[in-house]
Amino acid sequence: MARSATPDVVVVGAGVVGAACAEALSAAGVRVLVIDRAGPAAGTTAAGEGNVLVSDKEPGPELDLAMASRAEWDVVRGRLSAAVADIEWEAKGGVVVATGDPEPLQEFAGKQRAAGVNARVIAPAEVFELEPLITPRVTVGVHYPDDAQVQPVLAATALLAAARARGGEVLSGVTALGVRQSRGRVVGVETSDGDIACGAVLNACGPWAGAFAASAGAAIEILPRRGMILVTAPLPSETVRHKVYDADYVGAVGSGDAELQTSTVVESTRGGTVLIGSSRERIGFDETIRVRVLRELAAKAWGLFPFLGDVPVMRAYGGFRPYAPDHLPVIGPDPRMAGLWHATGHEGAGIGLAPATGRLITELFLGLAPHVDATPFRVDRPAVIAA
Repeated sequence: MARSATPDVVVVGAGVVGAACAEALSAAGVRVLVIDRAGPAAGTTAAGEGNVLVSDKEPGPELDLAMASRAEWDVVRGRLSAAVADIEWEAKGGVVVATGDPEPLQEFAGKQRAAGVNARVIAPAEVFELEPLITPRVTVGVHYPDDAQVQPVLAATALLAAARARGGEVLSGVTALGVRQSRGRVVGVETSDGDIACGAVLNACGPWAGAFAASAGAAIEILPRRGMILVTAPLPSETVRHKVYDADYVGAVGSGDAELQTSTVVESTRGGTVLIGSSRERIGFDETIRVRVLRELAAKAWGLFPFLGDVPVMRAYGGFRPYAPDHLPVIGPDPRMAGLWHATGHEGAGIGLAPATGRLITELFLGLAPHVDATPFRVDRPAVIAA
């Protein structure tokens, strides 16, 4: 495979995390080549809702990364050319509600405020002002003005376009099979189209990152966790004005339970459709559509927004999210193999966390001071590398 120049980094995976890493690296002058066995945003990214959230995370390292990434999204969008800048960015804000005991949600919001999140507790009357069609059973709400949404496929392809404009390359239909080493250091990546010489390899394979790491000889514990989404017929604008979810969603995000969990998430898109989630279950890479999951999603959404009971559902789709057992992304160099890097394990938060992940990878790669503490995301932690 002839290359105009040997890339400094081959990014394996053209989803939003790989794309964000490629964009950030290329913005810093690093030569990048992105390869994907399918194509840009063809896997987990295409099956996402496009969430950019600070509202759903407990105080700690992931919330720190989310807050940094929310700010970094503004920086990255400013680097996109006018031709690709419309990624359907909507700074719509989020509204989280409880329909039972209000105290747990109020306490959660208080902890987030102490960590620097703009989380404003609001009475039911104000919830109804923000979302007139929500259930009257609401007992308390929290408004998160910093929550936002993008169209995930547009976002990933725009980031890749920015990397290409700086001299990077993107190859679709090329499967990474392993890495080549010399004296304990990565010197290339083995692919279905032949070997590619490079200075480093970044594993951004999402839920398949564990398999690629194993093929490279440096296994990490990344598991697939499936999620399903319902899509309604188009509705008038302003029908659902924010990203709205119930307080149970936070617990589902942080749970390690392998069994099915569902919680209510409802949000509109620019096209007028309403996305209804969310589900989580660890069932390997089983793609079977389970009617029980769809029924639970529909019933809970109807409970939050009663008008949805009369709205037809056009389709359902699902995807696999990269899950690390300790619920933290894996970001940084692999200490067992010089030149092998990982950016994975974001589970359902990859869209929101992608820009900060790309910046952090770039800072670590260039030896710069990281803008967030990289230690919690290191590769050599017990949950990721078995003893």
